[in-house]
Amino acid sequence: MTQSLTLKGRDLFWPPADELTEATERIRARLGDWPPTHAPWRICLTAPDEPNGGDLIVIADAQQHGAQMARWLTQGAGVIEAAENKATLHLGGEKYGLEGHLAEDWIAALAAFLDCGFDPHDALVLALAWRDGDETRADDAFPSDLAHFPRVTGLPAAPAQPFARCPPKLGLYPVLPTADWVERVVGFGVKTVQLRRKSAEPVDELKREIARCVAAGRAHDAQVFINDHWRAALEAGAYGVHLGQEDVHTADLSALAAAGIRLGLSTHGFYEMLKALHFRPSYIALGAVFPTTTKVMPTAPQGLRRLARYVRLLDGVVPLVAIGGIDRQVLPDVLATGVGCAAVVRAVTEAADPAAAVSALQQAFTQ
Repeated sequence: MTQSLTLKGRDLFWPPADELTEATERIRARLGDWPPTHAPWRICLTAPDEPNGGDLIVIADAQQHGAQMARWLTQGAGVIEAAENKATLHLGGEKYGLEGHLAEDWIAALAAFLDCGFDPHDALVLALAWRDGDETRADDAFPSDLAHFPRVTGLPAAPAQPFARCPPKLGLYPVLPTADWVERVVGFGVKTVQLRRKSAEPVDELKREIARCVAAGRAHDAQVFINDHWRAALEAGAYGVHLGQEDVHTADLSALAAAGIRLGLSTHGFYEMLKALHFRPSYIALGAVFPTTTKVMPTAPQGLRRLARYVRLLDGVVPLVAIGGIDRQVLPDVLATGVGCAAVVRAVTEAADPAAAVSALQQAFTQ
């Protein structure tokens, strides 16, 4: 049983609900030993007089609460609209729509997953993946059957055909800033790399860089992905592109899929994983596993415990890439989760001897 179960001393529900609290404690005790959350989440079945930033107010119909809902959101509260096997979270100016099974214990499950430290949109995903009685079936009742998970609503249509497949285990995956680096690293024998060039300007230079990367990949039988610049990658006939969550709403995914270009998508939790799966990508990146200085991350580091859960859920469904703060020291622990690929940045580009660094990193995949 978890050693961090401290629910009895907390204000979990409004109005106070002993039966819900007992159900939450029962579920929480079977989810594993997660560090207790420091966020003051409170699930409100009736709207409090003065909601705050820790309140998640559950309603059945947003249209009946239009003016009130706008006020609640302005005051920093979140609103969960739940009815007929659908749940939509409104929080922080974002809308997270889900369609799936609402168990009788879904609210207690939501409170338990919030206590495990999951952000509300991910906790809601897990609550909809919960089935009544799951806590009686095993010591570890954490949802791990993808068939039980909800689907994300309101997404643009996926391309008519899935994206081209890539190897199930991509191995070492350096993310590199220039074509010079790409040419150098594929020359070391690395078979999967990514060009992450932050600027698209000047355009002619960008196109030359991508063309060099594509040529280097073909010369060394390596899989070269291009980060963000999908138009230039499509024009150059790149092996693959890597996009962020926001890019699926603007990139021409159908054109990329029709051209046979592989697609990798970044994710930062369960909700974004489900969103990525909708588009049937070639791989899904899971991160950031550890703190990283290479880019500003939208979420706190995921850690190895969450990474292991993600791998357990998605292994065999789609190739997975762990990313964020990974170096030679932590790489064995990352691979111990079962993930078949790890992306690295500074472990190569800031190494005193990049060739030796690559060799040491590759050895971790064979141990």
